[in-house]
Amino acid sequence: MQYKNLWPLMMSGFLFIGSVNAQGLLAGEREAKIIPIAGVVSEQASWNLVWADFVTADGITGVADGGVIFAQEQTDKIIKLTRDGQQFTLFENMNGPGSVSIDTSGRIFAVLRTCTEPLNDELAGCNELTRVVQVAPEFRLLATNFPDGRTLGRLNDLIADGNGGAYFTSRGAYHVDAQGVVTVVEEQDLISNGIMLDRNGRTLYVTNNTEVLAFDVAPDGSTSNRRNFAGLDGDRGGDGMAIDNEGRLYVTASLGVHVIAESGEYLGLIPTPRNPITLAFSGPEKKTLYVPMMGAVGPDGKAWTTPEGIRNIAMTIYTLPMLTSGFTARPK
Repeated sequence: MQYKNLWPLMMSGFLFIGSVNAQGLLAGEREAKIIPIAGVVSEQASWNLVWADFVTADGITGVADGGVIFAQEQTDKIIKLTRDGQQFTLFENMNGPGSVSIDTSGRIFAVLRTCTEPLNDELAGCNELTRVVQVAPEFRLLATNFPDGRTLGRLNDLIADGNGGAYFTSRGAYHVDAQGVVTVVEEQDLISNGIMLDRNGRTLYVTNNTEVLAFDVAPDGSTSNRRNFAGLDGDRGGDGMAIDNEGRLYVTASLGVHVIAESGEYLGLIPTPRNPITLAFSGPEKKTLYVPMMGAVGPDGKAWTTPEGIRNIAMTIYTLPMLTSGFTARPK
């Protein structure tokens, strides 16, 4: 394990690095020896710790200059992390952002969880609806309700559709077009979280706990033909996804990052030092994999903990040098 680019973060007061144990691991980390996958990652690759905080770094995506942006629900911010480790607030007062996506036209989209964060239960009387929005270049509200009047609930993830709308998850999987019309992708027998499009935008992937589902995407954005795309080799908790230039799909789950060929063939697991929840390619030539993971080191050098009944949302971002490049025709 390597720990670099730490000085700018130490200056911010959020990152604490304790001593490593006999295995070279920080408190809360697990062994994550890289198993080589042909054309994907080398056995010489090593995880690098580049950021940590006691709040989340969710729904991450790469940006053109080699950095990444991610949602920070608890601070109501969208944060940018540069390729050299500098942290900036890109957007603030965002009302609980949970994931961020950018399309090829540079439009930035987000899901806003408002006051559904479990730590905000004390906000009695809060009735702000969760929503899917376009953040930039101008702010546009896309949706706050399903067609039958139901509220969107606690939103999870989204991916821009390239036409001014987005696909998103909230228990099920859905699509909202540029005019704000919400349609159902799937609501039955689905434990959804992550959502992603393939290279040509004609296949939509949705995680379903132990597997990934696939749907055909029509030119108007509608979907059909639900099918099982791939399993996660017995792992659980399928979450964030990304693709590379060869169309391979990368899926976070409890044990690490699962790699699946565009054909659906399972290629292998990239073990991670903590439980990963989201990921994105960025960096030089888009050959660095950024993976935010649960947990962090506290100021005492031990694994950060919270009192009973308080959700531990501390996270650490690690990077991994890759043999392959992330998909270059769109941000993610």
